[in-house]
Amino acid sequence: MSDGIRLLIADDQALVRGALSALLSLEPDIEVVAEVGRGDEVEAAVRAAAATVALLDIEMPGLDGIAACARLRETAPGCRVLIVTTFGRPGYLSRALQAGASGFVVKDTPAAQLADAVRRVARGERVVDPQLAIDSLAQGDSPLTERERDVLEGARTGGSVADIARMLHLSEGTVRNHLSSAIGKTGARNRGDAARIAEQNGWL
Repeated sequence: MSDGIRLLIADDQALVRGALSALLSLEPDIEVVAEVGRGDEVEAAVRAAAATVALLDIEMPGLDGIAACARLRETAPGCRVLIVTTFGRPGYLSRALQAGASGFVVKDTPAAQLADAVRRVARGERVVDPQLAIDSLAQGDSPLTERERDVLEGARTGGSVADIARMLHLSEGTVRNHLSSAIGKTGARNRGDAARIAEQNGWL
């Protein structure tokens, strides 16, 4: 199996992780060398198993798949990343590609197509779900700045302005300004609505 693809699978749902592993292990040139259920376990597992491709879910505890991808780009650049997610949100696609992902597909991709995506990513190609690519181009990039995303993340968890200010080491006035800007850009009624809209679009 020395010439085969050494695959790590990261998904917080054990059933999904097991199903992906079972399906992809049937391929003669793919060996599943590690499985993890948390994003903050990806980096160590990739290094320990010498994985050449990491198949990452987005929504995981500890670290989301996009952040785990960015970390791998720094610490294990030889391992290519394929994002596989239930949430086909256009904003996720652009963020994943910016983080260094080589591919992005949704979980209902047929098994044969998924195996082909793994092979293409391993060869250095870029693989993107076609419908998601169209949607992403139609939507454009996220209108939010990094700080606006940060304050909306705080608002999403129900934090008060004071809570968000403490968490981000900003003044309450600065937090209010960023929230106001984010509400305007998303066309929302309030900060909770802005956080919901941003999440639906994959901007958070």
